[in-house]
Amino acid sequence: MWSSLPLGERLRAELGSPRKVRRLASSPRSRVWRAELSGAPVVVKQLVDSPGADDRYAREAAALSLASRRAGRAGRPVVPTLLGTDPDARMVVLERLENRTPGPGWQIDYAVALAGLHASAPADLDDLAGTAPGTALPAWTGPTGRDLGCFLALARALDVPAPPGARAEAEALLARLSATPVRHALLHGDPCPGNDLHTAEGVRFIDFEQSSLGPGAAEFAYLRIGFPTCWCSTAPPADVLTEAEAAYRTAWRAATGTAAATDTELADACAGWLLRGDALVPKAERGLADQLARVHHADWTWGNATARRRLAHRLRAVAALAGEDSALPVFGRFCATLATRVRTAWPAAGPLPSERS
Repeated sequence: MWSSLPLGERLRAELGSPRKVRRLASSPRSRVWRAELSGAPVVVKQLVDSPGADDRYAREAAALSLASRRAGRAGRPVVPTLLGTDPDARMVVLERLENRTPGPGWQIDYAVALAGLHASAPADLDDLAGTAPGTALPAWTGPTGRDLGCFLALARALDVPAPPGARAEAEALLARLSATPVRHALLHGDPCPGNDLHTAEGVRFIDFEQSSLGPGAAEFAYLRIGFPTCWCSTAPPADVLTEAEAAYRTAWRAATGTAAATDTELADACAGWLLRGDALVPKAERGLADQLARVHHADWTWGNATARRRLAHRLRAVAALAGEDSALPVFGRFCATLATRVRTAWPAAGPLPSERS
């Protein structure tokens, strides 16, 4: 499908007139083209008029600009090169990369790139001034007291009331997750299969409309908790998970000179995703209903897994991580009991796929 590219005069003057333009499939919130500008292959993305479009553009432009300028400290790029922006048209121009089909163990290269992306945020947030057109990146937000209440209500509905101390540990968890991190990370917001390009030079991330600044553990946890915001929810084999998490920690230290999230912080992050019922549905359906109450009565499929499969995996992951040496020992045992109950109540909720679709 060939289509004209509405490139403004300034970008044409800077980058050249477009040739070989082709419209690509994209979400309803954007239009995407591939083209050549001055002989160089590019991808052009424009956010269309819709609620929140200006905010999503500002996040995307700021995150791409920040990652392009700073990710070099990690040794290699983690985003396509940002060639130009047009805030008035909500348009970004990026280098075009050849994406390869990920092979077994793709999570390891993914983890290295994710650490480099997270490390792109400056240690001193004052350095963010003038990062990119638009407003500064917002702060990441964690689960709320309402999320916790819905989770505990689901447990009661499954005849597994919270034991003494579990609520108190979970409330303390909410406070820790809402605290300002010692060092901010540049969070992608949706670092899912499909938003990672596996190139010959390594993984590069795209689609930063939900990016923010926050604790790196919130997305470091994706590998273990099953990619909670993603249509493609996977659970890597244990050996691959161990290698991927070690690769993330090594890459983060190389880029920042500091230690990555501890196992205790990783347990906190996974527990936070467990509490969020909205992480059982696509973005367009979030904030509309109590999804944890809904999953008690019915199951549904999103992408490659059902809601109950996702939730069962998260319960097992938190139970495994939140041991006696964590900040969530009672809550961890509570999750283990819930996981056993779910196995009986939802026999069809088997393990997540081990590989991406």
